[in-house]
This record gives sequence, structure tokens and C-alpha cells, in this order.
Amino acid sequence: MSADSSPLVGNTPASYGTLTIETSLDPLNSSVSSVRLSGYCGSPWRVIGYHVVVWVMAGIPLLLFRWKPAWGVWLRLQPCNLARAETLVIEIRDKEDSSWQRHTVQVQTEAISEGSLELPPQAQAEDGQSQAAVGAVPEGAWKDTTPLHRREEAVRGQQVLRYYLFQGQRYVWIETQQAFCQVSLLDHGRTCDDIHHSRSGLSLQDQTVRRTIYGPNVISVPVKSYPQLLLDEALNPYYGFQAFSIGLWLADHYYWYALCIFLVSSVSICLSLYKTRKQSQTLRDMVKLSVQVCVCRPGGEKEWVDSSELVPGDCLMLPQEGGLMPCDAALVAGECMVNESSLTGESIPVLKTALLEGPVPYCPETHRRHTLFCGTLILQARAFVGPHVLAVVTRTGFCTAKGGLVSSILHPRPINFKFYKHSMKFVAALSVLALLGTIYSIFILHRNRVPVNEIVIRALDLVTVVVPPALPAAMTVCTLYAQSRLQSQGVFCIHPLRINLGGKLRLVCFDKTGTLTEDGLDVMGVVPLKGQAFLPLVPEPRRLPMGPLLRALATCHALSRLQDTPVGDPMDLKMVESTGWVLEEGPAADSAFGTQVLAVMRPPVQEPQLQGMEEPPLPVSILGRFPFSSALQRMNVVVAWLGATQPETYVKGSPELVASLCNPETVPTNFAQMLQNYTAAGYRVVALAGKPLPIAPSLEAAQQLTRDTVERELSLLGLLVMRNLLKPQTAPVIRALRNTCLRTVMVTGDNLQTAVTVAQSCGMVGTQEHLVIVHATPPERGQPASLEFLPVESSVAVNGAKDSDQAASYVVERDPRFSHLALSGFTFGVLMKHFPKLLPKVLVQGTVFARMAPEQKTQLVCELQKLQYCVGMCGDGANDCGALKAADVGISLSQAEASVVSPFTSSMASIECVPMVIREGRCSLDTSFSVFKYMALYSLTQFMSVLILYTINTNLGDMQFLAIDLVITTTVAVLMSRTGPALALGRARPPGALLSVPVLSSLLLQVALVAGVQLGGYFLTVAQPWFVPLNRTVPAPDNLPNYENTVVFSVSCFQYLILAAAVSKGAPFRRPLYTNVPFLVSLLFLGSLLVGLLLAPGLLRGPLMLRNIADTCFKLLLLGLVAFNFVGAFMLESVLDQCLPTCLRWLRPKRASKKRFKQLEQELAEQPWPPPTGPGR
Repeated sequence: MSADSSPLVGNTPASYGTLTIETSLDPLNSSVSSVRLSGYCGSPWRVIGYHVVVWVMAGIPLLLFRWKPAWGVWLRLQPCNLARAETLVIEIRDKEDSSWQRHTVQVQTEAISEGSLELPPQAQAEDGQSQAAVGAVPEGAWKDTTPLHRREEAVRGQQVLRYYLFQGQRYVWIETQQAFCQVSLLDHGRTCDDIHHSRSGLSLQDQTVRRTIYGPNVISVPVKSYPQLLLDEALNPYYGFQAFSIGLWLADHYYWYALCIFLVSSVSICLSLYKTRKQSQTLRDMVKLSVQVCVCRPGGEKEWVDSSELVPGDCLMLPQEGGLMPCDAALVAGECMVNESSLTGESIPVLKTALLEGPVPYCPETHRRHTLFCGTLILQARAFVGPHVLAVVTRTGFCTAKGGLVSSILHPRPINFKFYKHSMKFVAALSVLALLGTIYSIFILHRNRVPVNEIVIRALDLVTVVVPPALPAAMTVCTLYAQSRLQSQGVFCIHPLRINLGGKLRLVCFDKTGTLTEDGLDVMGVVPLKGQAFLPLVPEPRRLPMGPLLRALATCHALSRLQDTPVGDPMDLKMVESTGWVLEEGPAADSAFGTQVLAVMRPPVQEPQLQGMEEPPLPVSILGRFPFSSALQRMNVVVAWLGATQPETYVKGSPELVASLCNPETVPTNFAQMLQNYTAAGYRVVALAGKPLPIAPSLEAAQQLTRDTVERELSLLGLLVMRNLLKPQTAPVIRALRNTCLRTVMVTGDNLQTAVTVAQSCGMVGTQEHLVIVHATPPERGQPASLEFLPVESSVAVNGAKDSDQAASYVVERDPRFSHLALSGFTFGVLMKHFPKLLPKVLVQGTVFARMAPEQKTQLVCELQKLQYCVGMCGDGANDCGALKAADVGISLSQAEASVVSPFTSSMASIECVPMVIREGRCSLDTSFSVFKYMALYSLTQFMSVLILYTINTNLGDMQFLAIDLVITTTVAVLMSRTGPALALGRARPPGALLSVPVLSSLLLQVALVAGVQLGGYFLTVAQPWFVPLNRTVPAPDNLPNYENTVVFSVSCFQYLILAAAVSKGAPFRRPLYTNVPFLVSLLFLGSLLVGLLLAPGLLRGPLMLRNIADTCFKLLLLGLVAFNFVGAFMLESVLDQCLPTCLRWLRPKRASKKRFKQLEQELAEQPWPPPTGPGR
């Protein structure tokens, strides 16, 4: 009955079921470690027993089952295998948590007409898959997807599809696998050839069956009506407790207090309903997309349908003017310029080209440059081969990239944070304390001969005193203030609970280009090649003689014209700008070449004739294009010009990869040394290569080429050298983070040596620190995999900083225990596969990870989390989406106000936002501790007051409770959270554990002081000659006012203010108390009001039911007692802060940390690794 999250394979037992979660498509689910799926079906006897229990217990179980639906399923239904299940219980466990989250879903059925699951022979030959399953299942057994029904359940002439919906995703029953399978997995194994075969479109019958299986193409955001929301809120445990409390107070004649709490709760519910519904409507309006689209039908017919009717396999005709994409689709004909900022946060338009045919399995991430994602905006579409731009639908609804993001918003990943767990445990401990107080009150009240009904009400009333019902609201205010402060500084947060996680960060990963360095690249020049020797650097590429190198610089790009402006990758723009050539597209480009082409590059019109020019400057036409791929680290184009007998191909990309594709005879012997010289100086180097192609110079011939054919036996043409300066804010921020013991890691797709130089320039690797490059070799020719460690001389490149003095000034404290490790994505992959036991040691010391593919960045973040690091990730949102979502705190540098790419979006284009988020996180977490302590102390203080008064058969009055809870406590609890973060980051981190010795010591000692002062005030009152005891034969509030109540109430009111001030210390995580002006003013105002109430109560004495005390000396004595409490409370907090940590270290030896990365650091401190030099195996 249990399974992991791996895809369905093999023949499984009948009781087996699996909830398949694709972590590669949704990195948010990378935290899921295991899933259990249990089936249940109806049982008459259990149903009868269920109803009997509900009736006997007056419907209370219904409320319990609403909070815990799985309990109701267990009671009402009987377990069965998944093949017969009507209801499912889904249990999900986080990889960092041992607890299971349980969800219940209903299995739904839908009829499919008999025979509709069979294809005609011609369609089978073309597609090889059933109509019920668009793609092949494991082992290519497509027929396994056909029996989506149970034979015995089939009705006459029909088959039954069984499925369920969970978090928007649809899971269908596969009979042969005896398991439920995510519907998107039916497409796994589908090849690029299969997608191209779908260009003819689907028949109406096929489309109808697929719509039944895949469901409608909608991303539905449920917007509940106000009555439904009201019911949900009213049945919330928090408001349930409030309703119970209000009923109890009414029974105890606390009418005013009950009325005020009812009004406050009603206003709170109304505001919550309005906010919830408005957020749901905003999200629904944002994701709602319904457009008319044109689809192909067999026989060349066209049909306009609503986008909600689209299914995988439909073929779309895209209009030239573009528009919003209603689904994920693979582009099979034409080119599109797409704005993907809604998904990635990257505002630069991306060129999408047609998917190449071949037996390669299609993957949306691998073929990202050929995939149009749902929700993205097509700016323009251009057809080349054929009259139309065609795209085949691959995913619909919540299975799309946009659907996954919306699902992550609707169902966010649970936060595994010790503070939240301990807070629940602490509330449970308070409940136990309430039980003990209840027992004591029953004993005392019985001894005082109080009627039984009064005893029951008073005993239950004590529970409402000890467990603070306003605690959740007070805790929420902390993060809301932090969120508001971040927003005012240009950092937007869509997951406020993650702000507290920012305070626990221990490691922050940074992308390089656009994050640590400037977005734009400046062309330093070109290094041409003559024979097998490099020529000197040419600073102005436009001065190059006409030839392959100049043509490669002018044409090897993926730029396009949008509203007469070239758009595309900033590096491509700078490269083309340096040549002076001009891009033309459309009819103008076609007329220039005499036939249809992708684009034409024209040389500068007014360029003077240069000496030694061998060829006249002719326009060059682009016939074919393979866009840049992060995984392949290169791109190429096929070009021709008038008079050329055959076209040429040009390749641009990573120097190491391009050189490996070239004929060795064309690569100079000093290639590696030349590359080292430029990368060591911090420059970005791109290699260019080319060769003639033995084909006709036509668009049709170029479109038939494969990438392998084009990228074979190339000739190296030269190197493009570009300068990428550090942002001025980078080095100070990195230095500040490292000086506070926060690890900084660079994760980039750039060259390793360039990354190392930038790391040294910005201070990630100090001038006196050791840096070792790790190089891995996979097993080959019978030799096992090996590792080699290469020490690097520490040097700071002048290019990285504005000048050498600036670079040398950023010095951080050296840690002699460790070396910094630098490695490439290739080495990272070998380590993951062949050295899994050494990988943690590398991760603990790794500082530079270069040539990392986007999925490797996500893997790195997840591996660091496995070592129990709290990981932050800062990137530009383009190639970092997976890593940003997988990180505990992901910060996207984007101009968008808020992005679903990551929890945090910074509108400032520098990493200054990182320490800002950390400071706010530490402030919010520390404030959360303070507010929690205050709310606990407030409850315990009131608990002490009530117990003292219960002992003498009286209690606080109606208006007294109201004054304490609303006027004093609520005002103070809301305003104390306004204190801002400290101006500078410190080494210390706020504690994450609430149940710790310092916190518990503070609570216990403060409660002891509070109890002592209240008892002292009571006994001082009793000892006065004018004291008159209260009438114990009459219960409260009938025996009010009296001296005992007046003194205890007056002293306790001061204590609420004293405790608020005592727990609101500033340093090291917050600003001083006096900077929070509203809080300080409220303390002074309420304190003055209480002093006046004690010395001269005046008009307030009647409503508060206070006994007049004529003895002024006694009043001053009470103020002295309050002053003693004030001094004592602050002294306690100060002594605990200063002395307790030292005492704890002295009393008990330091225990080994439970965190895996700390254990590894200790091991490395005792036995350094890697070895100084030489290879390791």
C-alpha cells in the first residue's frame, strides 16, 4: 500500500498504487520523499456505525472529521485494493520531516464508448499509440494504456475510465499496471518524430476520447462564495475555540467582554473573507485564459475551437501577430519570438525555432528552445517552410508549466521549521497547564462551597485564560510588518512565512552573469586565426577583413526584429553591434536574396573600403538556425550569400566544447594557454568555428540538416573576448556575508576559469585562501572513475573590480581549516554518479560551480539541503527557475513587481537585496520569539491573577478583562512587532528552537517574578489596618468591587506593559526600542493612564469596578512594587542574555551538532580533505 515517487515500472501487485510526482518538472515537489496511497470502499455496517457515533455525540464528530477527513474515511469505509477503491487517502511525507500529511479524494468514473480506444491501421502506423494514451508507456507497450477501465465494470457498449483529481492534477487508473498514473506520464517516451507525425491533427472522435482522459484545458482557481468561506472560517479550530469561549463568558455573565470579543472576531472574519476572496479572484483572473484557436484536422481541414477543448496531440495554427499561449506546445514549423517573463521573470524575448525530427525522446526542458509554454506571450510568428506556423499541443491544464506554478501557489510546499513545530508543542504544554489549573480551581471552588454549575463554568473559563486565542493573529502580524518593509524597499514576497526562513540562512548561492556581474557585456575585441597561430587582438571587429570570422560574428546569433528594433540575448546584441552589420527580416530580407530566408545581415552602408580587403562586403542570408542550448553550451547557423556555390555553417559557444568539435589540425597548440590568459583576467571568451556545407544554398535544404551533421569536422575561426564587470555592490555584499559566517557559493554556466577569477575578484575566495580545482574523469577503457585536485595560485584580476586597489581592499577573515573547491558541471555529474560518498565533502567546501546546466543548479540546491543547510538562491530568473523554487529562500532579480518564479522578487538589479532579506528574516524571527514569549507571559500573568482571586472566591470583572485583553495587550502586541531590523548583519543568528533553555528559563523566571509581585501586593493589602475582607459567600462578579481584586488588577496591568518592554530588546537583530515610536508612545501613554488610575481613579473607577483606596502611602508602595518588578524583569533578561550561555557551556560539554554539514566540517577540521596534490580514486 505504499510507494515512493518513482515512475510506474513493471508488473505490480493488485493492492499497489503510486502517486507519481515529477520533481524534474516541479522543483517545489523535490522535498517529497515518499507517498502512500490507500484505497477504501463502502461498507454498510461501517456506515451504520458511523451514523450512530455522529448521533450519539450530537454531531461533534462531523466537526472533527472536517478538520481530519482521513479519520472519517477510516471510520466510515473499509480498506480495499486500489482496483475497487471509491475513496483514496493520500499520505505525503516531506524528506526533512517524519510526519505524514493526509488528504482524501474521491475516485471518479467516466464512460468511454466501446471501440473508441482502437485506432484504424493507418493511424496506428503513423502514431503507434492508442487514442487513450498520447505517448508510449515504459517499454513501449502502448497497449498497456488502453485498458483504463475494469472489465467487470464495463457496461453495455461502454468502457469506464477511473481517475481522481489531486491539487489540480489528474491521475488515471492503468489496469495493467494496477496503479494510478499522473495523466502527463502517458506522454513519456514520445519522440520528436511522433510529434511531427501529429501535424495532420486529430479526428473529432480521437479528440473527444482524449478530452475525456486528459480533461479540459483549464487552470481553474476555485473562488468560493461568501457563505462557503464563512462556513470554513466559522468551523476553523481557532474560531471554534472563540465561539466556545464567548458562550462560556455569556454563561458567566461577562456580557460586555463577550460582546466586544464577538464584534472583534466578526470584523476579523469579515476582513479575512474579503481578503481571501479577493486574492482568489485576482489569481483566477490572472490565470484565466480562454481564446479561440485554429486547429488542424485530418485531410487538411481547419477548425476554430475554444482553447479549453485542446488536448495533447492537437495541432495549432499560430497567427503571425502572435498572442497568449493557452497550453504547452512543441513548435514544428516556423519561428516565434516569445516573451516568457510571466514564467521566468526574464523580460528579454526568446526566439523559438521548429523542433527537429528524430527518434530522440521529447522533453519540454531539454527542448526548451522549441517549446511554447502556456501563459507566455508570442510577440510574432513567422512561417518559412510551408504557409503556416504550426505547434503540436503537448500538455494542457495543470500539467503545463504555468499550471505547475499555479498549483505551487494554491498548494505551497509545507515549511519544515523548528519554530513552528515548537510553538504547537508549547501551546499543548499551556493546555496541560490549563488542565492543572482547572483541577486546582475545582478543588478551591468546591472548598468555598460554590455551586456545581458555577464550578464548571469557572473551571472551563480558566482554559480560555491560559491558551491565548489571539496568538495566531499576533504571530501573523510579525511577518506582515516585515513583508511591508521589504516591499517599501523594492523586494516583493508572495510567501510571507518564508521571511522567517531568511533569518536561518547559512549558505547563499549566486548566479554570475547579471547577478554578480553587469547584465551587459562589452566587446574587448576578436582574436583572429591565421593558419595554426593566433593573431593579435583586434579591438574593433568591424575592421576585420571580409571572411568567415566576420560573417560568423555578424550572423551567429538568435536576434529578431520587433517593431524595427533588434531584440534578443544581450551578448548577441553587443556582438552584432561591434560588427556594424544590420539585421533585416520579412519581405525585405526575402527580396534581397531572391528567395525565402530566415533573415539577412547587411554590412555597414557607409563603411570605407579597407586596405587588404579580399572580398567585397555582400549581404549574408541566414538559412537555418540551431538556437543556443544551456545543456549543449553552443548555437549555430547556416548562411549563404549571393554568388556562393554552397552555404557555410558557423558555430559559437563555449571554447572548450567548440574546440572539441573542430578538426584538431585547425586548433592552435597554444589554444589552452591563450584561453587561460583571457579567462584568468576575468574576461568572457566565446569561440567561433565554421565550415562549408555540401548542400544547395536554399532554405529547404538547410532545414533538412541535423545538428550532428552541422557540428562535425569544423575549423576554428577565432575567439571573441568580452568584458563583464562586477557590479559595484557585489564585492561589499559578499564581504559582509562572509564576515558574518554566511557561506557564499557561485553557480554559473560560464567558463570555470572565468568563474574562479570573478570569485577571487568579489571576495568569495580571499587573497590568502587556498583554491583547488576538482577535475573528474568518468570510467573509460577499463579504467575506474578518478578525481584530480589542482591547486590554483590566488590572484585577483583587475578586470573583476573597477581597479586593483578596490579588489585588494575586500579582505575577509581567513578560515585555515578548509580549502575552497571549484568544479565544473561535468565533474559535478561524475561525482553524483561515481563518488556519492565524497560528494558531501565537496559540497561543504565547494565555492565555485561552473558550466552548470539549469537542472544541475536545482540538483545542487537539493543536495545542499540534504546536508541540512538552509539554502538561499539569488539569480536573474532565466536559467535559475528550478533552483530558485527549490531553495528555502529564492530571490529573483526581476523588474516584475512580483513573480511566481520564486518566493522573493527584487526590483533592484543587484545582490544588495540578499542581506536585506536576511536582516528582515532575522528581525522577523526574533520578533516572533518576542511576541510568542509575550503572549505566553500575558496568558500566564492573567492565569496567576485568576488563580489568586479564585482562591478567595472572586475574579476579575467584565470590563477589567476587556481592558487587559483589548486596550493593553492587543495594542502592545500589535505595535511591538513594528521595530525594524538591525542596520548591519552580525555573526549571531536568532535561535530556531522555541523549547530551549534560554527561552524556557526566561519564561519560568518571569512568571515566578510576576507571581511573587502579585502575591506581595495581595499580602501587603491584607496587612493594612484599613483592609476589609470581601464577602466569600457571594461569588464574583457579585462581590465586586473589593480590595483584593483592585490591587491584583492594578499590579497585573503594569506587569503586561513591563513584560512587553522587557521582551522587546533590540540588538543584535533589531533596532533599539526607542526607534519604534508608536510602541514607545503606547507604553508611556498606557503607563501614565495606569498610574493615574491607581492614584486617582476618578470616572473610570465605576466601570472597572475598583474599590477606592484612600491610603496614598499604600498606593506609592504599590508603585514601588511595580518599579521593583520593572527593574527585576529587565535584570532577568539581561542576566540571561549575558551569563546563561557561558554558564551552559561551563555546566555541560559541547555536544556534537545533529546537522550533517556541521559534522562534516568537524571531520574536515580534524582530517583535512582533499589531499594537497595529486589524483584521487
